[in-house]
Amino acid sequence: MLKEFREFILRGNLVDLAVAVVIGTAFGAVVTALVEDMITPLIGAVGGQPDFSALTFTINGSRFLYGDFMNALIAFVLISGVVFFLVIKPVNALMTRLQPAPAVDIKTRPCPECISDIPFAASRCAFCTSQVEPAA
Repeated sequence: MLKEFREFILRGNLVDLAVAVVIGTAFGAVVTALVEDMITPLIGAVGGQPDFSALTFTINGSRFLYGDFMNALIAFVLISGVVFFLVIKPVNALMTRLQPAPAVDIKTRPCPECISDIPFAASRCAFCTSQVEPAA
């Protein structure tokens, strides 16, 4: 049972997921601090309220902290924007660049030497470089 547990813990995808969660948590804390310490006061300076976390209203004795919600909403939008523009867009661009070009509809025939598919008009195999007879 310990051997199975060790194999489970040492799986590559589980370790990758653990690292991603730790880095994501730290990244979230940095962005939250940025929102609370820089962005919210900047927005508050324009709007006249320097800190949204103190904004509340009360209905029938229940206190609603909508300022905290606004801080969390701004943090979410910033985190989403940063992830999109600094992670998703570059990865998509890289994947587009690395994807092979779609196959063109060219009739092919097998190379007699290496059995690779070569165009009918080819006189030399691109894979094994052997000379091939033109197709009839």
